[in-house]
Amino acid sequence: MSGNLIHSIVYTVFDDAIGPNPLYYLPLDLPDHIRMLVGIKTITILSGDQGFIPDSLIIIPFPSIKLKGIIKYIERDDKKRRGKVAQSAITFLFKQADDVIFYKYMSYLEAPFNEIARKIGELEISNAPKEEIIAEIESLRDDIKSILIDLRSKEEFLVKSKPFPESSPKLEKIVDSKFKIAVCGDPGVGKTSTILRFTDNAFSRRYIPTMGVNISDKIFQIKEKFTELIIWDIAGQTKFETMRRHFYQGSDAVVLVFDITNLKTFLSIRDWYNDIKKYLSELKEPISFLLGNKSDMNEQRKVSKEEAKLLAEDLHLNYAEISALTGRNVEFSFYQITEKLIESKIVRMDN
Repeated sequence: MSGNLIHSIVYTVFDDAIGPNPLYYLPLDLPDHIRMLVGIKTITILSGDQGFIPDSLIIIPFPSIKLKGIIKYIERDDKKRRGKVAQSAITFLFKQADDVIFYKYMSYLEAPFNEIARKIGELEISNAPKEEIIAEIESLRDDIKSILIDLRSKEEFLVKSKPFPESSPKLEKIVDSKFKIAVCGDPGVGKTSTILRFTDNAFSRRYIPTMGVNISDKIFQIKEKFTELIIWDIAGQTKFETMRRHFYQGSDAVVLVFDITNLKTFLSIRDWYNDIKKYLSELKEPISFLLGNKSDMNEQRKVSKEEAKLLAEDLHLNYAEISALTGRNVEFSFYQITEKLIESKIVRMDN
């Protein structure tokens, strides 16, 4: 699984009568002692903290089997259970030597695990057949596999001699400014590839739908100051609509992206803009940009530059055309955004 990054998966239900019950696991021949060890240790964590369910992913060691586990706890109302709640957990086991990648990219994994927790909770409440829960866990496995393959490629690009190097001390830089940027737009317009081009100067040709949100960051020097951009790549799929309002909050800048070869993605920009304005209405006005991606495919253009500029002017957005494939204007656009953020910060401080 996932180039051996994932050793095994265990879904444990905490039963009042029999205790931890490893209901589903992969591979199917996973030894009993590993299944029970995972179940006992995950429930021990809960009982050791007065039954508190962690909201975020946690990683714990299993020294006796030389593995670690990344765990997502699930809690739902159940009047038949003690305490009126039912609890379960999904555990992905991996080799201790690979823990750097899981710690480093924890934020990439939070969204798919949160989504599966919501779905399984709903299935359990409705007493859905076991097969439906199994199907959701298998879907999560495939999503995590895709993400890990992408991250492995990213690490190999950065450090070709060693795919997952041990943590090493980095040169510490004083960050003078830190800004959050929300990047939004329809699925497939190239948001993730654009961010990847800026943060790592690489292009991802394989499209993997973002699971809720991916978070990247980059520290760089501009105007003799070090600035950190924390970039939130927000999923465009409708199924994540209710989650997005939480991701918008606290944004200093909003970047709307459309595909110049796809008219539908351009026509939806106004809806994206209104959605963001609705949830940021009580917050400060963010700096906003409109980016038309795939400028390298000008012969297939469905949206003229003039149309895009008119919409940008109407919505008070700055406009630029970029290519995540070639890198054209990508870095320049993010630097321009950063300059405006720094200027805005200076103005606020002066006032």
